[in-house]
Amino acid sequence: MEAATVSTTAVHDLDLELVARHRVGDPAAFDEVYRRFDHMVYGLACRLSGSDDQAADLTQEIFLRVFRYIGQFRGGSSLKTWIFRIAINHCRSCLGRRRLPMQPLPEGADTETDRGRSALTDPGRGPEELAVAADEGRRVTAGLAALPASFREAVVLRDIEGLSYEEIADVLGIRIGTVRSRIARGREQLRTFLEGA
Repeated sequence: MEAATVSTTAVHDLDLELVARHRVGDPAAFDEVYRRFDHMVYGLACRLSGSDDQAADLTQEIFLRVFRYIGQFRGGSSLKTWIFRIAINHCRSCLGRRRLPMQPLPEGADTETDRGRSALTDPGRGPEELAVAADEGRRVTAGLAALPASFREAVVLRDIEGLSYEEIADVLGIRIGTVRSRIARGREQLRTFLEGA
């Protein structure tokens, strides 16, 4: 068995254990779920709403829904994708499908990637390079905001949140081929926007 499979299995087992503990009334179980996923949910809500305050409210509402329904989680997907699905659906419901300004990531913040490095800062870069990078970040944020919601969701889930195509299909409730199409078209529109900006 490969290491990735063992790791995925271990995470899935932990998910099921946390849900089982929650079902029998262990408050520490939900606390752990919250600690594992709060940054992920807040980041997604922030990028989709365009507002720190609104993202904080959405995050609280999303975790109330997670708390209410986690006992129904049966393990057909990972807990991560199940929570992302709740977050996306709640944001869609509250925000509608209108185009919203994207919330830029805070300067100096690390993105939650598996790469183990910050996507935004590099201590070896000088002030001029950091200023250029910040300007590029603002342009990408504006480009993402200009995308249709379905493309933006797919691109954010893949390129910012780092979900696999299979996870995105599960979160959005669409086929993998549709995920690939939305990501490709979203990236192409983003590239066109950035070249014209």
